[in-house]
Amino acid sequence: MLSKKSLVMSLALCALVAVIGCAKVPQEAVDAAKAALEAAKGLEADRYAADLFNAAQDTLEQAMAEIETQNGKFALTRSYAAAQGLLAAALNAANAAKDAAVVNKEKVKGEAQQLLTDAQAAVNASKELMKRAPRGKDTRAALEAMQNDMTAIENTLAEAATAMANGDFLAARDKAGAAMANANSIAEEVKAAMQKKKSLSR
Repeated sequence: MLSKKSLVMSLALCALVAVIGCAKVPQEAVDAAKAALEAAKGLEADRYAADLFNAAQDTLEQAMAEIETQNGKFALTRSYAAAQGLLAAALNAANAAKDAAVVNKEKVKGEAQQLLTDAQAAVNASKELMKRAPRGKDTRAALEAMQNDMTAIENTLAEAATAMANGDFLAARDKAGAAMANANSIAEEVKAAMQKKKSLSR
């Protein structure tokens, strides 16, 4: 039978083992969070769900910093509880970013497709209007500038189509949107010139 002193020592030893066991780096949680973040990035969550992805990345960095802080402490005073909480949050955010990226990318794809169609229609309409634009010595420079702008717009629209074909839906949407806005701007400029000529001819 153990003496009282031996029993106390045994209990203390068990408690020490338990403390040391709980004070180990949560490597599995670290690996899981990192893997989830990589999976999210593979689905372009850094572009299509940037807020969630950045939150996951920041939280993981905080967790790793906390782990480093605990590693620098005396073994018996280490606690990785805070780090484990941060790692769990990083894992959840990374998985949320992954799911959001899939949904958002499909949404942006639809927007880009519609904008490509609308932008092409705007370009066609502007080119038709330009054929009817007032012509004369005082409008020649303006018409040449418009034609140069239209060439640039068509190049942007071609880049948007290429981006779309390559699966870069964000770039396709942005370029198509810019092309449409610029084409509409030219159309308004031509309409203003036509209205001005009409007013002067009265």
